[in-house]
Amino acid sequence: MMAMKTKETTLPAEIHGRLASGGGGEPAAREWELRPGGMLVQKRSPDSDRISIPPPTISVRVKYGSIYHEIHINSHATFGELKKMLTVPTGLHHQDQKLLYKEKERDSKAFLDMAGVKDKSKIVLIEDPISQEKRLLEMRKNAKMEKASKSISEISLEVDSLAGRVSAFESIISKGGRVGEKDVVILIELLMNQLLKLDGIMGDGDVKLQRKMQVKRVQKYVETLDMLKIKNSMPSNNGAQTKMQTQHRHTNGQNLAPIQEQQSKHSGSEGVVVTTDWETFDSSRALLPIPSTSKGNNSVQPKFPWEFFD
Repeated sequence: MMAMKTKETTLPAEIHGRLASGGGGEPAAREWELRPGGMLVQKRSPDSDRISIPPPTISVRVKYGSIYHEIHINSHATFGELKKMLTVPTGLHHQDQKLLYKEKERDSKAFLDMAGVKDKSKIVLIEDPISQEKRLLEMRKNAKMEKASKSISEISLEVDSLAGRVSAFESIISKGGRVGEKDVVILIELLMNQLLKLDGIMGDGDVKLQRKMQVKRVQKYVETLDMLKIKNSMPSNNGAQTKMQTQHRHTNGQNLAPIQEQQSKHSGSEGVVVTTDWETFDSSRALLPIPSTSKGNNSVQPKFPWEFFD
């Protein structure tokens, strides 16, 4: 019980003299205080409640079936506390018990002394099937919720692992690189499997909220992979330019090869070495030297059909 606030009040001299003399002229060692309601009472010391006499312990006989259990309990205890003490000897959960005293069921919050329970009183204990069924249903519900929460945690760890691969693919493709299309498809399938697992989990409260968060997370990763798949399938500009340069160099090599071969044959047959620096054009054909048919002179002067450009 919460202690009331008190205040010391200066009493009139006449009343103070009477209280001090105790009414018969003998001095009194008692101190008085005035309560907020105006009542004058003896002042209590802080240690007065600590020295209070503890309530007595009583022995009650509890009958369960054909067996009597003798329980020693505080007389100021409640029937609920008595039920908890009966859990060990009877094997019944305290929520599955009904206590009857004087052929009347007693509430767990009721006090023994207020109900008239005394030493050597007899109390009957019976099993409450309705309370037992409710408790079992509650236990099953809690077990189901715990299992669902554990499953969501496992799925979350698996999604964390797959999220790392998604980030790696996104980094490679954003820098102009390429990844295997098969790898992207496999990763999407793995994420979809986690989504199916989440769809099979049912729950309320926190479990429902956790499931919803994981579903949104997986869907976001799948959408990201779909965009990466499209971007990965598009041809890159750098690759096209490199291919065109390679084809251009290959074409120039093919144009120069016949010219060098013809020059080697001509110089070998006439014994004259002709050295020329050729400049090639993409839109024109190479010019070939035409040897002269004159035999009167030992040196052969090559003639070329020149083409003039404006």
